[in-house]
Amino acid sequence: MAVIKHPAQRVGVFIDTQNLYHSAKHLYKARVNFGKILEEAVGGRVLVRAIAYVISTESGEESNFFEALTKMGIETKVKDLQIFADGAKKADWDVGLAIDAVKLAPKLDTVVIVSGDGDFIPLIQYLDLNEGCQVEVISFGKSSSGKLKEAAHAFTDLCDDPRKFTIASRA
Repeated sequence: MAVIKHPAQRVGVFIDTQNLYHSAKHLYKARVNFGKILEEAVGGRVLVRAIAYVISTESGEESNFFEALTKMGIETKVKDLQIFADGAKKADWDVGLAIDAVKLAPKLDTVVIVSGDGDFIPLIQYLDLNEGCQVEVISFGKSSSGKLKEAAHAFTDLCDDPRKFTIASRA
């Protein structure tokens, strides 16, 4: 699909933080450089809103990370980590991200989904067909759904330049 990018285009960026975090850790034993990813997502266009969907734990050790995102101009939406009686843990923001993208779509020309999760395919289809939005996906291609890549108008593979989009973890 042909992708149009121009300076007046209004862009919304929706970041599935956990998806990126786990991909970078697994693939590169590194942390994600969210500042560089935001820069790539906006691409010289008009940023209307950038939202990172994050999980908080009981320890609260992630508060500095949340603060750093805010300083980059990324709004954080926080959900508590769910821990079940059997010890299983769940941290999922897919529905929240999708609802926000649908609500903001009338104010946007382009929606950028920063995730490799194939669960977002129906969202891409809805935004394209019903809202007329160009939908771009940015994620680590090696851990992304192939069908998600196909559904997007454009796919940016962070694996093409991992040094740019990751930060070496402190040993």
